[in-house]
Amino acid sequence: MVMDITSHTHHISQQYNIELEAIRTHLSEMGGMAQRQVNDAIQALIDADVERAEQVVRSDTKVNTMEVAIDEECVRILARRQPAASDLRLVIAVTKAITDLERIGDEATKIARQAIAMNKDGLSPRGYIEVRHIGGHVSRMLQDALDAFARLDMQLALTVVQTDKQVDMEYSTAMRELVTFMIEDPRSITRVLNIMWSLRALERIGDHARNLAQYVIYLVNGEDVRHANLEQITENVNAKEE
Repeated sequence: MVMDITSHTHHISQQYNIELEAIRTHLSEMGGMAQRQVNDAIQALIDADVERAEQVVRSDTKVNTMEVAIDEECVRILARRQPAASDLRLVIAVTKAITDLERIGDEATKIARQAIAMNKDGLSPRGYIEVRHIGGHVSRMLQDALDAFARLDMQLALTVVQTDKQVDMEYSTAMRELVTFMIEDPRSITRVLNIMWSLRALERIGDHARNLAQYVIYLVNGEDVRHANLEQITENVNAKEE
């Protein structure tokens, strides 16, 4: 059964409908929190904004708390409603998605901590083009993945998966360039290592955004594409929408 945005409005129990809609809504809220964490962490690093970075670190507790709360909601639905078909896929997809969102929050916190450490050491990375460029891609990936989840949009989800390949290539290129820079100027090693750790965190956020997009595909058509390559995922999505 291919799922669409109205698939959970047909139950006799209105309370069941409310419970299913609630986990979708709470997932969206958690996604918004994670998105703000990522954007603020990137900006804090670029601007050497310690206050903003510290806010990102503090907000991680809220994301963690929300993960636990949504997980408990999903467990209650599984225990009380014993969902099947698309309803079961929704609950499973949400439980997986909140784990990725929590880890996105962790990665954003790592970037924020790098911003704090670099500021204390007087190693401001203002205008660092690699962070700004890859950070922009990753932030857009996360936003698109969350939108795809909200709208059950497989084409948008596919775009996220495709973008992840581009981010991976740009990340590899940036790392090679930074290693070369460190070799040419050993005085830059501490600063560049901090930037490299931040870029690694951004690359991981991109991976988690890709995972969210893959859950959308699973949610809509029931196909688990976590271990499929890009060509297979593209073929799967296009075949289902023909």
